[in-house]
Amino acid sequence: MTITANDPKRKTWLDVPKDSDFPIQNIPFGVFLTRDDIITIGTRIGDYAIDLGALHQLGYFEDIPLTDDIFLQDTLNDFIADGRKTWRAVRNRIAEIFDEKNSSLKDNDEHRRIVLFTLDEIEMQLPVQVGDYTDFYSSKEHATNVGELFRGKEEALLPNWLHVPVAYHGRSSSIIPSGIPVHRPKGQKKPKGSDDPIFGPSRLVDFELEMAFITTAANPLGEPIAVEDAEEYIFGMVLFNDWSARDIQKWEYIPLGPFLAKNFASSVSPWIVTLDALEPFRTEGPKPVKKQLPYLQSKGKKTFDIDLEVAIQPEGKEETVVSKSNFKYLYWNMSQQLAHHTINGCPVNSGDMMGSGTISGPDESNFGSMLELSWNGEKPIKLKEGGDRKFINDNDTVIIRGHCENKNVRIGFGEVSTKLLPIYKA
Repeated sequence: MTITANDPKRKTWLDVPKDSDFPIQNIPFGVFLTRDDIITIGTRIGDYAIDLGALHQLGYFEDIPLTDDIFLQDTLNDFIADGRKTWRAVRNRIAEIFDEKNSSLKDNDEHRRIVLFTLDEIEMQLPVQVGDYTDFYSSKEHATNVGELFRGKEEALLPNWLHVPVAYHGRSSSIIPSGIPVHRPKGQKKPKGSDDPIFGPSRLVDFELEMAFITTAANPLGEPIAVEDAEEYIFGMVLFNDWSARDIQKWEYIPLGPFLAKNFASSVSPWIVTLDALEPFRTEGPKPVKKQLPYLQSKGKKTFDIDLEVAIQPEGKEETVVSKSNFKYLYWNMSQQLAHHTINGCPVNSGDMMGSGTISGPDESNFGSMLELSWNGEKPIKLKEGGDRKFINDNDTVIIRGHCENKNVRIGFGEVSTKLLPIYKA
């Protein structure tokens, strides 16, 4: 099925601000609470949220084979499970409905009142029920930087890293949508010069600039997904802040990797941008340093040119952009990640979330964490309204933004914004 929704010449009858992340060529999917306290699945064009449940009930998808309640859910899991043919058909139809040449909804005042919401009338929810969450470690620059800080230059990049997409299984229960604050975590830390750990609040809370992809139900137990087929099972992408407590992490990560340092919170942007919408921004990733095993060898443009930035905003003050990176810097692409994840027969389900790992680039300004930006506190980052940061302070808000842009269109993800609160006190 052709992707007609991507036509760069298409215009909509809705007002869309200049440089919006959400032109009619985007059509992301999300879940929101309406002004009538009803949870529905929707999309967004400009600064309007669109109730897809209402659109479906009013007959606008009548010749697309959809169940009656497909959009009347509190998650996107069932819709995602229907597969790429359905996603593409629905997205194409939405583009037709809101095309400036189509008057069917445009001229129906009653239907418009039911279907359209301004952003101040809704409350975004977590878009999927995340059954399983995997976090990869796929930026060569980030892995090298962290390895040097934790182990020294000689062991910076461990021998397996260039052969295997390293990952760990995280905690899905603490994945939260943008706007939900998190508390500074507590745990064990080993002070410098001490032989024994202490317990208390993390002093080194950090963000991690990531993106994540969401899968459909992909494979039965025992059946791997081939690298060349992997994108058929990827619904779309979100911005992802995988919060980290570096002092807790350094003490606990040997021998099995991070645990309490990572599982206290991960924040996601609420609108899932489909791979179809990102199609015009395909690009090639870094060339392999070492020959990869056949099941990981991918051909063609398997990544996307997505500009990313991170800002820190102290309470009551102006934000400071501290990092600018790009998704294309990742050494291991999503197809390789999913192929590796399933090569042993591990089944992947609808709504599963796969974090990219911190996205750092070749320049210091591209580093995707405060651990790297401040070089573990040795080089504090100056803020616009005075002061500096080695890591994240209480009541700071971390904001991650991302978008793609060419001469024809801009496709964005909005933002994921999260405030760090002091430690929880009962």
